[in-house]
Amino acid sequence: MERLAIRSGWVELLLASALSAATPLTFDFARIAPTDLYSEEKGYGFEPGHPGPPLYFSVSVPEEGNYKVTVTFGDGSEETVTTVKAELRRLMVEKVRTAPGEFVTRTFIVNVRRPQIAGGGEVRLKDREKTSEAWAWDDRLTLEFTNTHPGVAKLAIERAADVPTLFIAGDSTSTDQPVEPYNSWGQMITRFFNDEIGVANHGESGESLRGFLAERRLEKLMSVIRPGDFLMIQMGHNDQKEKGEGVGAFTTYQSDLKRFIAEARAHGAFPILVTPVNRLTWNAEGGIVNSLGDYPEAVRQAGKDENVPVIDLNAMSKPFYEALGRENAPKAFAGKDTTHHSNYGSYELARCVVEGIRQAKLPLAQYLVEGIAPFDPAHPDPVEQFEIPAETGAGPKPYGN
Repeated sequence: MERLAIRSGWVELLLASALSAATPLTFDFARIAPTDLYSEEKGYGFEPGHPGPPLYFSVSVPEEGNYKVTVTFGDGSEETVTTVKAELRRLMVEKVRTAPGEFVTRTFIVNVRRPQIAGGGEVRLKDREKTSEAWAWDDRLTLEFTNTHPGVAKLAIERAADVPTLFIAGDSTSTDQPVEPYNSWGQMITRFFNDEIGVANHGESGESLRGFLAERRLEKLMSVIRPGDFLMIQMGHNDQKEKGEGVGAFTTYQSDLKRFIAEARAHGAFPILVTPVNRLTWNAEGGIVNSLGDYPEAVRQAGKDENVPVIDLNAMSKPFYEALGRENAPKAFAGKDTTHHSNYGSYELARCVVEGIRQAKLPLAQYLVEGIAPFDPAHPDPVEQFEIPAETGAGPKPYGN
């Protein structure tokens, strides 16, 4: 079993209950091998059943919310290449290289959540959220160390209660997908934010606005959102399939969108609408056809009615797929799926969302990492140059289509 690349140092283990800004929990991986498995008694360790790479290291944390994570990368005698993901495959740090004897540090914010709702009750989780997605709802902060030769020397975790949070309310195209080959822009966008904001992805596969309400997900979200936070809302794929008298894009769907907006504003948060991303549906001329009916336009109209910014991911995804063409566009999707995206596709869509944040000059833009190049979806990154490693294994298709 491979050991993380480090050969000297010491380890300081504090009880999770002691986590605070003044007393970070720190680890030195010289004395922590992949055979040191997580246990409730220790409150830390590598997750069993994952010999790696990737390796998954978990730490028990006392409460939900944001945590500042500082990782020191490097090895005394070897070159290292490390990518870090958190919780349910959220990309945090992309491809850090160190030469032998070189050590570099990166800091980022990880959001941890639990299903309980303040005041009583809890989110009505789907069955898969209790199994393959359990890491998204437990009391551990889990980090994934991956790439060709991951080298982690030290790790520090401390509570970051005062940083703002970007919340995401969405469906399978934005949720934290648990297994390959599926991924979403919501779990890639974390890579583009700095260590002054957390991202809490409350989306779930199969969700519509009405489902999100019925399962108490909006109630949960509003129980933890604070003044100065942000709420991105992206629904439509499953709302489109709902039936019943009066159900439609410009009736029930738009009315529920405005309810989400009102709830966010009532809590002092900043709502942002995102149009539903296109499916891979071609016309005879080789262009992408809108298969979402009036739902993208209903979002745009709701944004105008409520004076809420709209990131038009529906419009941006069209030139992205068309630029790849019929031959390469399926590489942006998970296998033969024409709704759910691959790691590459979700990364490019996250870049679209980031570009929408910048072009709209949203207050959220101040939290983007420095040095992000402008992005034109009609000229995406070459798929053959995409280097973020995938995890092993695969799972069933997400709910919704």
